[in-house]
Amino acid sequence: MQRRTQGVTNSGSFTQTLVEKESARLRASPRDREEGAPAHDGMGKLCSGARVGAAAAAGGGTPSAAESFLRRTPLDVAGGREGPPGRTGNRGKQGPKGKAGAIGRAGPRGPKGVSGTPGKHGTPGKKGPKGKKGEPGLPGPCSCGSGRAKSAFSVAVTKSYPRERLPIKFDKILMNEGGHYNASSGKFVCGVPGIYYFTYDITLANKHLAIGLVHNGQYRIRTFDANTGNHDVASGSTILALKQGDEVWLQIFYSEQNGLFYDPYWTDSLFTGFLIYADREDPNEV
Repeated sequence: MQRRTQGVTNSGSFTQTLVEKESARLRASPRDREEGAPAHDGMGKLCSGARVGAAAAAGGGTPSAAESFLRRTPLDVAGGREGPPGRTGNRGKQGPKGKAGAIGRAGPRGPKGVSGTPGKHGTPGKKGPKGKKGEPGLPGPCSCGSGRAKSAFSVAVTKSYPRERLPIKFDKILMNEGGHYNASSGKFVCGVPGIYYFTYDITLANKHLAIGLVHNGQYRIRTFDANTGNHDVASGSTILALKQGDEVWLQIFYSEQNGLFYDPYWTDSLFTGFLIYADREDPNEV
């Protein structure tokens, strides 16, 4: 019992002595460390085999618990043991932003979305260029003189034998109150609705004369005068109720009986019409 205790004591003394020698060796000069130094590994630590061999030589028996500890725990250069792992360090700062990657391919087109609410009306655009002049309108109501509507005309021809079945153009204006007779077309165009009186006196020579008064394309009166070898006069008259825009004219209704004759020195052929009374007062009258 006493011998075993002595062995443990000797083992402890050996371990202490071994550590002291290792520390002294590290403090010695390089030359001193080379002479008689036990074997070391590349890191300046005692090799396990050298420690075990030395322990066996000193004690002459089985390695003690201290020796087993030395096998498991290598000594660093300073003679101490390796410490436990340190704590995880703080997270480093975020690195710089990397370069943008390549643009990917366009994906498939999605379904049409719900229509949005209508936007506000935009500001009015600039005024466009002036348009072309329009066609002349219908004659307006008479606004001359007394404040009551007036319409009257009396016209004459300046050519013999006009074309048949077309308005005869009485192009010599004797009177045109209100301007409702159009010498270019040969038509009277009603500007004041009301009751009108129309009459004509036509000189004929060399042929018979078949002439009629037309209202909006319909014959209202027709007259026929036969030529007897001398000059003669054909006449006719009627009263018509006209609306604004109605048209009245004279025309030859039979091509073989067109004896209308004009002589600038001694005869005229006349077409006359005038308003008897209006259906209403002149709208321009106050």
